[in-house]
Amino acid sequence: MKYAIVDIETTGGNFPDRITEIAIFIHDGTQILDKYQSLINPECYIPPFITQLTGINNEMVKDAPKFYEIAKDIVQFTQDCIFVAHNVNFDYNFIKAEFQNIGYNYHRKLLCTVRLSRKFFPKLPSYKLTSLTSLLNISHNQAHRAESDAHATAKLFGLIYEKAIAQNKNLIENEDGENTINDNDVFATEITLKQIPPKLPIAVFENLPEETGVYYMHDEQGSVIYVGKSNNIKGRIASHFAPNLKLKKTISLKNEVADISFQLTGSELIALLLEDSEIKKYLPRFNQAQRRSKSPFGIYANYSQAGYLQFWVAKTAKNALTPLALCQSSEQGRRLLYSKIQEFNLCPKMCHLYQTKGACFDHQIHKCKGACIGEEDAESYNQRALLAQDYFHTYAGKNFVIWDKGRNADEKSMILIENGLYIGWGYINKNDYLQNIHEAKERITREYDNRDIQKIITAWIKKYPKTVKKL
Repeated sequence: MKYAIVDIETTGGNFPDRITEIAIFIHDGTQILDKYQSLINPECYIPPFITQLTGINNEMVKDAPKFYEIAKDIVQFTQDCIFVAHNVNFDYNFIKAEFQNIGYNYHRKLLCTVRLSRKFFPKLPSYKLTSLTSLLNISHNQAHRAESDAHATAKLFGLIYEKAIAQNKNLIENEDGENTINDNDVFATEITLKQIPPKLPIAVFENLPEETGVYYMHDEQGSVIYVGKSNNIKGRIASHFAPNLKLKKTISLKNEVADISFQLTGSELIALLLEDSEIKKYLPRFNQAQRRSKSPFGIYANYSQAGYLQFWVAKTAKNALTPLALCQSSEQGRRLLYSKIQEFNLCPKMCHLYQTKGACFDHQIHKCKGACIGEEDAESYNQRALLAQDYFHTYAGKNFVIWDKGRNADEKSMILIENGLYIGWGYINKNDYLQNIHEAKERITREYDNRDIQKIITAWIKKYPKTVKKL
């Protein structure tokens, strides 16, 4: 048996973030046999906080291969191997998603060294990789870099393998043993009676569809306590109750679920958008991350009398202009705007983040080229400012429809954007065409725009640009 010990670095912790680095160590249980490592051009911007964590910046990956260019290497290198990683679902799901982007179904059996460590090294204070390497005297010199993390995980796996041999236990057990994670663990469609939530009728689970949409978990009073989306509703819900998920929050949710309802969308994009709006509508207590319901602040842009493109953060209710981006707070908006100042070498004074009659502080330290005092002309400055404006979201000020799958073979779905704002979604017959934006408005369910929605739509456009049609 061979094991592919894998670690990746990414541009963030959630989809549709992308992979920036991968390392794979081939292991036979007793020793490392081979190694593969590569930086990856994620084809998107690496945020500063990620660079601070990993040390990987945009310049480093500029000339690195894109994922599709090394995909074949990854397939061949992990062929006939068990896929092993520390918190394996994170690494595997990111890699599987990258393969799905290029139309390939990547499939491997999985092992998780977090789960195995809990079994073979019980009662440790922490099972983070950095903690385990310290507690077990494993060399780990560069945390949050793929090669160092994968090498440390390989050493950890070797210790686990030794323990398993000494205790006459198998790492790869049968399905009841719970060591091996099936490729369909996240989308398993079968669970045992003991895994079904105690208050949930079996018939409710059995009647769930294996289709794309949004699902709602209810407590005994009928209140919505969790909202999620999936391309396979039944499979995704099964994964909530998988036996390996023993987090306190997961157990609490399982004990409270008394009913599950759903809304089919056909379109994955509509499912993403509807999930966001429903979470903000119902504020389910088990959906903490996306509960913020309003975006009361926005980032705005306009030209000064001298012709410079300026940006500022303001309350949306007090501004007649269309915001470039929406934010939950003034501070969030200022942080976002400052990141664009750094990235595109803009003037903080021109972005209303520095109040002075003279030159801004950045000019004094030679980071600003002097737009604040007229040393840089508006034409030169605006070339960078326009790039920054486009970055906030790629569809600022535009009218278009995104077409996607319908709920059946006879319809198609549409998502409407007007003047750069998300208006809503709807369905029409697959043979029908829209003549103008007014026809589109008559067929949609109206929704509210927010920063989360903008991220979802921007990511979709980058991934599926051919689904966008101008109006």
